[in-house]
Amino acid sequence: MGRPSPRVVAPWVRTRLRAAPGAAVALAVLVGLAACLAGAFPRAVDRYEDAGLQRTLRQARPEHTTVRVSAPQPDLGLPPERRAAALRPDALERQYEKVLGTVGSPLSVRRAQSAYGVAGTVSPAVPDPWLPRPTGLPAHISLAAQNGLADHARVRTGRLPRAPHPVDASTPEVEAAVTAATAEALRIKVGSVVHMPAPGRAPLAVRVTGILVPRDPDGAYWSTVPLLRTPTLVTLPTPGPDPDKYWLGALLLAPEAAPALLGTSTNPARYWHLAPALRGLHAHDLDRLRPAVAALESGPGLQRARAVTDDGTDIDTGLDDALASFSRLRSGIAPLVSVAAAGAATVVAVVLLMTGGLAADRRRAELALLRARGASLPGLAGRLLAETAVIAVPAGAVGLAGSLLVVPAGRVVPAVLSALAVTLAACAALPLRAALAHRAVRLTAPREDIASVRPSRRRTVAELTLLVLAAGAVATLRRRGTTGDQLTAVAPVLVGVIAALVLLRVYPLLLRRLSGPAGRLRGAVGHLSLARAGRTQGSAVLPLLALLTALTTAAFGGSVLAGVAEARDRAALLTVGADARADAGAPLPADAPARARSVPGVRAVTPVSIAYGAKPEDGENAVPLLGVDPQGYGALTAYTGLGTLPAARLTAGGQTGTGRLTAGGHSSSGHLAGGGHSRTARVTAKAHPGTASLTTEGRPGTGHLAGDDRSGPLPAVASPSVASSYGTRRPFLVRLEDGSAVTVRIVLVRDRTPAVSGPDFLVVDRAGLPAPASRPTTLLLTGDHMDAHALRKAVGGSAAVRLRAEERARYADSPLQSGAEHVYTAAVAAGAGFAVLALLLSLLRAAPERSALLARLRTMGLTRAESRRLLILESLPQALLAALGGTLTGWTAIRLLAPGIDLTTVAFPTAQTPLTETRLHPDTWSLLLPALAVVTVAVGVAALQAWWTGRRGSVTELRAGDGR
Repeated sequence: MGRPSPRVVAPWVRTRLRAAPGAAVALAVLVGLAACLAGAFPRAVDRYEDAGLQRTLRQARPEHTTVRVSAPQPDLGLPPERRAAALRPDALERQYEKVLGTVGSPLSVRRAQSAYGVAGTVSPAVPDPWLPRPTGLPAHISLAAQNGLADHARVRTGRLPRAPHPVDASTPEVEAAVTAATAEALRIKVGSVVHMPAPGRAPLAVRVTGILVPRDPDGAYWSTVPLLRTPTLVTLPTPGPDPDKYWLGALLLAPEAAPALLGTSTNPARYWHLAPALRGLHAHDLDRLRPAVAALESGPGLQRARAVTDDGTDIDTGLDDALASFSRLRSGIAPLVSVAAAGAATVVAVVLLMTGGLAADRRRAELALLRARGASLPGLAGRLLAETAVIAVPAGAVGLAGSLLVVPAGRVVPAVLSALAVTLAACAALPLRAALAHRAVRLTAPREDIASVRPSRRRTVAELTLLVLAAGAVATLRRRGTTGDQLTAVAPVLVGVIAALVLLRVYPLLLRRLSGPAGRLRGAVGHLSLARAGRTQGSAVLPLLALLTALTTAAFGGSVLAGVAEARDRAALLTVGADARADAGAPLPADAPARARSVPGVRAVTPVSIAYGAKPEDGENAVPLLGVDPQGYGALTAYTGLGTLPAARLTAGGQTGTGRLTAGGHSSSGHLAGGGHSRTARVTAKAHPGTASLTTEGRPGTGHLAGDDRSGPLPAVASPSVASSYGTRRPFLVRLEDGSAVTVRIVLVRDRTPAVSGPDFLVVDRAGLPAPASRPTTLLLTGDHMDAHALRKAVGGSAAVRLRAEERARYADSPLQSGAEHVYTAAVAAGAGFAVLALLLSLLRAAPERSALLARLRTMGLTRAESRRLLILESLPQALLAALGGTLTGWTAIRLLAPGIDLTTVAFPTAQTPLTETRLHPDTWSLLLPALAVVTVAVGVAALQAWWTGRRGSVTELRAGDGR
């Protein structure tokens, strides 16, 4: 008989997966989710940065982004035939193909929108009298012979120009075409002849044979030189109210007719316009794009272009300025996003390490037995690595695939590297934790009691080393400032490391302090809860670090988002002056305030008359004069917080009198003399309905100011610049636009006021102004959810209506700012979610022990209510420690980074904003809400565990009695 076959032993990995399928599935879900987030983050950043770059380049327009290669006309010493041949299309095309080779990667050329040709650099005045002359000056005409006219334009009338015979400098007449916009502005028709001045010969006759409509007027072909498409009305810088103007337009010659320009006074030049392929430009190539453009303008690219064209060739483009503008904007945003990324990555890494630690603790007895039976440490770690890799690697691949589907745009390599890092961390967590815990063979697990067991010297040295390194980095950051490097990104993490190490050392001291008083209390719940809290494992630095980092990042991120929202809201308020605003160039109808007040959502309407051309002391400088109703305008300033002013100080007659009104430059004292006897007269006049007036007694009347024996200057509120110019001690005259005048005296100085956003203003009581100037031209409205269309309909079609909400939304329409804001929010949310998971894992580690403890205590008479209190009080010290520490570290990180962070780049799409700078400051809710969430989750989990344990059948069987 043969030897019996050996019994096949089941493989290690398959056995372990079958033994704990739930743990395997949980690990797969965790790794897949973490890998998906890690892979999606760099692609999301690439997506919004690319969108921001594309928007910046589109806003720059082709006239700034196109690379313009230009060469002067051929040397005058050359024979006429050679000079003419250098301007013909075949020669320019050969040079164009060679010039394309000078453009280096990553910059590429879009050939469909690129062009070459010959154009005059001088646009002389033409003598033809039939061309329009707005102020008597003759029109100026530019000549251009550009290739591809038939491919980029549609003929509306006539035909394209031709050059049937060889053209040279002596050709007397050529054909041309014009765009429809040029034909309309310059009154050009098919058959019109324009005579271009030519030195030493008769003018060159240019006959228009066709009127064209551009197929893509916004493309680089037409927009690199907008004059080819659209004429310009040039205004000369001459003094006087009516400056001289003349029309400037372009005639488009056939490419073969380009040599005719040599015989004119246009000083022709050859050009090759290279339109960059903007869709092929990516933000991550910016470090290579800028040197490539610089090499074209003044480097090797320029030398190569001169070698294939002319020694006098020059290259010019505004693309480098657009790239520099985008780079400055991105450099202001990147540090904020990197802070969120570093915080979220730290929390994810901690959770993965805690998962490995939890698995190692759960299998401590098994691994200790294997070590006792002779298993080597490398062999044990290798088996655990294989066991984990079987789960983590497929999960990481699925997570990576999910990130590629969720964020379809962006680079693949950074996403793969990020997902790979997550997968490797998940694979290594369990083997490393097990190797560290079982490096020495033990039969029993060592006691871990944070309240009584002293940390080892090795741990003390490691903590001190880490603490010194983190503190040194924070000190360096504080001294050097935030410069957007990696040290800035990990600042919250460094602060969290310091806080975690310090708090873990302080935590046992606090427990020992509380244990004595708790032992003297009646009942065992308090004493037991503190004793149980002291049984926390000494290696609790990872959960605490995760919570502190997440809370710090959440507080920092919340403060950033709150600061951005506050800055945008403030800027919108400064621009609009209220929740809504209606402006008209002329006085509004009398019933406009009442109609606006009837619009749903409107709470209050404040009419204001604004005279932008008012001139104090008959000077040259105009200062906006605002006529307001003191009560309503005072309430508006209190509501908006813009230059709050008491109504009593502004009321006409409330200070030194009712105001002095002059008309036509002559003062009216309010006294009338008749028959040689002085008598007081009551001046009244009809006013526009709905306006206020003032009588001699200083009470509201019908719209005019009446003089009396107390007549004096109107009290006024002024800006600091106006108060500095005209003083606050003496009254002065203010001349209005209609020739009337009013005397005012500044009684209050305010930095700003709702009705105008400029630095200069004067605010007076509208009742003290003459009737024409007292009629409101602006309505400032307060309310919620107002309808702009309904407001425009109510106020009138001529009034411009602006809503504060619409103005605020306009600040958030930039892809770079809004994309960074969304990615930042997602990173903070992911960090917070994984922090909650870390808290749950730390609670889950002690869940079996807690359940067994409650089962035993219930047999000794512990009630359900006392069970809940026990678990809640046991979890409170750690939760409060994390909450207070997180609040403190968040505040510290914000104060640390605030001097070097300007939120203006995130809050506003351009630098032209109502605010000059928006600094980061701690937000109360962002500091408190995450901390309260941690405490709530900890208490909720403890209460849920107590409730669930109380419903188990084993507890019901073991308990000795029950009583609430």
